[in-house]
This record gives sequence, C-alpha cells and structure tokens, in this order.
Amino acid sequence: MDNFKIIYKILSTLEKSMDLEQCNSDSISPNVLKISKERWNKYIEMLLDADYIKGVRIRKFITGETDIDVEDIRITLKGLEYLSENSIMQKMYKTAKGITDLIP
Repeated sequence: MDNFKIIYKILSTLEKSMDLEQCNSDSISPNVLKISKERWNKYIEMLLDADYIKGVRIRKFITGETDIDVEDIRITLKGLEYLSENSIMQKMYKTAKGITDLIP
C-alpha cells in the first residue's frame, strides 16, 4: 500500500472516531493496515512530529526498540486540515475501498 494512502487511512479513522469517547486503536494497528510494526511506528512518529495527531507516547530504548502507546491517540486540527486539503486522496481511497468491497 502507498505511504500516503496509509497515512490518510490512519487520519480518516481517527476523524471518524471523534464521536467516540476513545478511539479503538486496533482499527489502525499494523495488522489491520497490513504493514510491518516498524513501518507503523515510523508513520505514527511522523504524524506526531507533523502535529497531525496527539495523545501518543513514544519511548525509545538503548536496545534500539521503540514502544509507542496510542491509547489516547486523537486527530488534531492540523490533521483535519490535511484530510480536507487532500480531496484527491479521499476520492482515491473511496474508489479503492469500493473495489475491495466488491472483491471477495
């Protein structure tokens, strides 16, 4: 899957979860997104650095391991603006989702 499609999917999932008391972090897990844990960690870190999300705690260990806690993850105003400004990506996502819904 394309990098920007995954980023868009993460942000759109967080936007949809705004009506909930807390986001179900399983809905944006590496398994659901079909990417490696390492790639997922990097996406979350980039989104946090760009101020598109907040409520994430990142711990890096001497061993090189990274632990990311997304228990309180939520989208920011800047993240909402990204979604709004990327209407082309939104159209591509809807088309791709429609195709995957048709394929068994």
